Amino acid sequence: MKERFIENNIEYILAEDGMYYPNLQLPEDNETRPIGLYGSLRKSYIKESHPVLYMDLILSGILTKHLSDINEAAYDRMDLIPKQMAEQQGITEQLKSSDWLKWLQAMNSIQASAREPVLSEIVYA
Repeated sequence: MKERFIENNIEYILAEDGMYYPNLQLPEDNETRPIGLYGSLRKSYIKESHPVLYMDLILSGILTKHLSDINEAAYDRMDLIPKQMAEQQGITEQLKSSDWLKWLQAMNSIQASAREPVLSEIVYA
């Protein structure tokens, strides 16, 4: 028996049990960017809610790239939305210097409010 053979462009290898198995390998994921908080949340979401998409991303070797892209997009929005909301609500640096506790409460509230659309529109979409 041959140790290896190719049929339909797939290489088969003879195993110890006498059966031939396809020599399949996952493509390497060469992404070096971190996946971060939002990437981790996205990974958990698609793994549980969309297992076919999750496996497709793994098998195509782009899971880490996808998660890194989601993380960057979410952080970009988290930089933009609070600034816009603070401007709309009149939260200024002058308020920060005159009443820092009120400024801190307002900014914490804005951060919490900004997190909701980021999660729903980017991470869980």
